[in-house]
Amino acid sequence: MFTGLCAFPLTPMDEFGTDDRAYSGLIERLINAKVDSICVLGSTGNYAYLPREERARLVKLAVEVAGTLPVMTSVGALRTREILLAADDAQQAGAQALLLAPVSYQKLTEEEVFTLYETVSRAVSVPICVYENPGVTHFDFSDALYARLAELPAIQSIKLAGGYPDRERCIDRIAALRASLPERISLGISGDAFAVPALLAGCDSWYSVVGGLFPQLAMTLATQALNGQRERALTSNQALDPLWRLFGKYGSLRVVASAAVALNLVQEDCLPLPLALPDRQARNDIEQVITQLALA
Repeated sequence: MFTGLCAFPLTPMDEFGTDDRAYSGLIERLINAKVDSICVLGSTGNYAYLPREERARLVKLAVEVAGTLPVMTSVGALRTREILLAADDAQQAGAQALLLAPVSYQKLTEEEVFTLYETVSRAVSVPICVYENPGVTHFDFSDALYARLAELPAIQSIKLAGGYPDRERCIDRIAALRASLPERISLGISGDAFAVPALLAGCDSWYSVVGGLFPQLAMTLATQALNGQRERALTSNQALDPLWRLFGKYGSLRVVASAAVALNLVQEDCLPLPLALPDRQARNDIEQVITQLALA
């Protein structure tokens, strides 16, 4: 579950509901590409904009479409009670792992975050992936907190924020965590532009936004890096600089949503308001990069 490429697909939606046909089609692309696992309703899947009932229904649909492909889903919410309900729904729907970020309005303390994971760990029967996303949660996981969380049996993976707090310290941190945490704890990387260096530095998995739309591309990068083909992986990653620059400029969600529209995989209204696709000039830039890199 927590090695190789875990692809995070978009959840196409408008103000009237989700586009189940397009959603299923995106998952089928991942199956055909033979990704190692998928995470539906992650940040790219806009879980935070969906009510409980819709989240449960979409997880069930994803599990049905995915078949034997392992499915993880986010259960993040503001209150522990809501997280426990989402976790129960996800398990009943057949999800094989849970992704949990310390979502908050008031900034959480380290002890509050530990208690959150401890409480959820006691209540679930499937593994949990800890989701580090300081840009959204405004919470910084210390290495000491990761060591405490690693003692909880349900915690089996950590999804590190790529390039955080900066590129060099991120790589050093991966090495330090790999040396200090139990072997059973998988280290994963998000932030697609930083995935190859992180995999080469010792991460076990890539939690990938680009993999949710262009899985073959992501599989090539992941395979090269995880097989130790350092120069090939770095060269392949460097060739994608135009795409990574777009991610940095507009945000990965808006870029992949725009790309999915350009490829006629989803309808133009595919993000929950107030989120929106970038302006026409930005979308032209995105379409040009798709053509330039021969993405499909």
